[in-house]
Amino acid sequence: MVNKVILIGNLGKDPEIRTLESGVTRALFTLATNEVYKDKNGEIQQNTEWHTVVLWRSLAERAKYLRKGMLVYVEGKLSHRKWTDKDGKDHYSTDIAAETVRILEKRENNSGNNQNYTNQSNKNSSNEGSFTPDVSSDDLPF
Repeated sequence: MVNKVILIGNLGKDPEIRTLESGVTRALFTLATNEVYKDKNGEIQQNTEWHTVVLWRSLAERAKYLRKGMLVYVEGKLSHRKWTDKDGKDHYSTDIAAETVRILEKRENNSGNNQNYTNQSNKNSSNEGSFTPDVSSDDLPF
């Protein structure tokens, strides 16, 4: 069985990064993907889908380099959640549990390398996508 999602889109907001009571770091952001097509009258239409992306542990810690509007590649799996609010009403959501995040746009004065962020807990993936920043606080690695 396969549960795999690949998205390319723009961040809708800066990631919200939190450390949970268990000590695990989680980052959350929205991602907009756009579809452009011609309708039956030949007019161009655009449809935007919004996705909630969740990053965990070391991948979440690297989310501090992501900013609203950035074009990113996200690879992960669908994850469904259910919770009950204080009034006893059930709520459901579908999220993307990211395993890889790749920034697709280049910054000026960049060496030309796009940075990959890969969940280190996935031992079966190659080390090609892993990234460990070694920079000062004002020198971003991309």
